[in-house]
Amino acid sequence: MRKIWWKILCVVIIFYVIIMGFIGPVPRLAIINESIRNTYFHVALWLAMTTLLLLSMVFSVRYLMKGNIKDDDIASEVAKAAIFFGILGCLTGSVWANYTWGDPWPNDPKLNGAAVGILIYLAYLLLRSSFEDEQRRARISSVYNIFAFAVFIPIIYILPRLTDSLHPGSGGNSTFGSYDFDNNIRKVFYPAVIGYILLGLWIAELRIRIKQINRVREEALIDSGKL
Repeated sequence: MRKIWWKILCVVIIFYVIIMGFIGPVPRLAIINESIRNTYFHVALWLAMTTLLLLSMVFSVRYLMKGNIKDDDIASEVAKAAIFFGILGCLTGSVWANYTWGDPWPNDPKLNGAAVGILIYLAYLLLRSSFEDEQRRARISSVYNIFAFAVFIPIIYILPRLTDSLHPGSGGNSTFGSYDFDNNIRKVFYPAVIGYILLGLWIAELRIRIKQINRVREEALIDSGKL
């Protein structure tokens, strides 16, 4: 992950998404109008967040299997990057909802589920800060992370589809893919998801390296008797 090519690719993709997101062609739709451009930000951010949360859960499982603290470092920092994207997704979604539905946070199952999902993962961060022992923190938070992801997916992607929701694809509403998700959107949306995932990995990598440097420094101080 320390190779430079994927970071350059990330920067290029993000700039492409920003530029095309604001000036690229989009389908002319009633009610949604130009706000459909938020698909490149709100929807793509949430898909990137879900991918990062899945990756975090995988490394939590890996830690429980192998006991390597580096796996817990990856799981925690990738989860933090995902939570950051989730908060950005909520903010961009509120802007979109305000223009489309006339309310930044209407009483909608998917919106309420998103709030619950973010709170679940904020509790994960709070749990990690509750333990001083590194291995104990890693074990307990890894178990929590696995169950958090198992709860997160149903409340975000399954339950809203079983009830009435303002979001496309829920409660009988048609999805973007059926009518409105044309090639102009696909050319920007899919790169956006990839770009955000790479950005999240980049953020996590920097934080992991800082954490590992601090751990080595602390061990050196302990060995020298200064701590």
